[in-house]
Amino acid sequence: MTGAPRLPAFGLFAAMLAAAGLPLYIHAPKFYVDEYGVSLAALGTVLFALRLLDVVQDPLLGRLAARLQETRAVSVAVAVLTMAAAMVGLFAVEPLFAPLIWFALMLTLVFSSFSYLTICFYAEGVSSAGQLTGQGHLQLARWRETGALLGICAASVAPVLIGGYGGFALAFAVLAGVAIRAMHREWRGARVDSGGTGFLTVLRDPVARKLLLVALFNAAPVAVSSTLFLFFVESRLQAPGWEGPFLLLFFLSAALAAPFWGKFAERAGERRVLLIGMVLSILSFGSAVWLGAGDTWAFGLICLASGAALGADMTLLPALFARRMADISPGASEAFGLWSFVSKFTLAFAAVTLLPLLEAGGFEAGGANGAEALWLLSLLYGALPCVLKLLAIGLLASIDFGERSVRG
Repeated sequence: MTGAPRLPAFGLFAAMLAAAGLPLYIHAPKFYVDEYGVSLAALGTVLFALRLLDVVQDPLLGRLAARLQETRAVSVAVAVLTMAAAMVGLFAVEPLFAPLIWFALMLTLVFSSFSYLTICFYAEGVSSAGQLTGQGHLQLARWRETGALLGICAASVAPVLIGGYGGFALAFAVLAGVAIRAMHREWRGARVDSGGTGFLTVLRDPVARKLLLVALFNAAPVAVSSTLFLFFVESRLQAPGWEGPFLLLFFLSAALAAPFWGKFAERAGERRVLLIGMVLSILSFGSAVWLGAGDTWAFGLICLASGAALGADMTLLPALFARRMADISPGASEAFGLWSFVSKFTLAFAAVTLLPLLEAGGFEAGGANGAEALWLLSLLYGALPCVLKLLAIGLLASIDFGERSVRG
């Protein structure tokens, strides 16, 4: 296949992929608590256990992506269809056996497909960006991450807009079919390292290692807020019914801001602009600690500002990592298995720690909660992300992008 990549196709595929990622951590736990009475602690444990599975399977999926290089379009289509079927099973099908086990099985299919698709998609992006004129990695990142944010926007509010979670799952299946069709000509069989050395290449490189740590601590605040968002709006703000509008405002703000962060970074440099976005995120999250019942307008402003900050995170940090991969190992698809694992691990770790902690602190989803339980919810939702962001800022500021890769 020749010719420049079609960037809108990358944006659409990213939207589909993102709709199956972060929104699951927003919707699935509360859905299974409300519909089937599964405990928060049990759900958090399952989510974390599935992420431990990724430690084993992500390297294998990276190697599989390398071996299926010549038939990548077909393997991607199979993975997308598997993920769509599992989403329908998760939300639109009554569990065929114990709800917790059904939850675990469907999520295993979703997460495994998600991992494989992320590895293929980002590896293909590194190759395709090299065919663009100018700062190709930033151009592709703007389309890809803006598409991802729009996908998250749609998935976050879909249960409210299209008749519940069953409608959301069916709409996702339709989006999956459209994404397969739009992207099928863009799988160009980019050269990949079939020797299974991609992980080692990344881990030996000091800059790549630090970028992965930045990604870990930088993604954790969004993981925390996503895990607790519905509970915070319902119980702390006492604003049931506002969840959809707030989620839409948050992710739409991120999507609209992402192209501007990218343009700004082309002039001022990715790291400098990313640091500005991270400081904005701290100011936003910190303000949420002091909110109480009825503070809906104030929380709307926080959603607007923190969403704009997320646009910088999702556009610039992947672009930095992709650029480094283009320099040290352009064919290492396994490297993007690490990137995928880091982002998913933060969501799972947030679930396994925060949900049981809330339950132990006396918080009851949908019930009457005392002042101490609500204060704990506020601290976890607003203060903890600030601490994590500060760690990410320190790590990002310490990176010397002139360091050479350590070969071995």
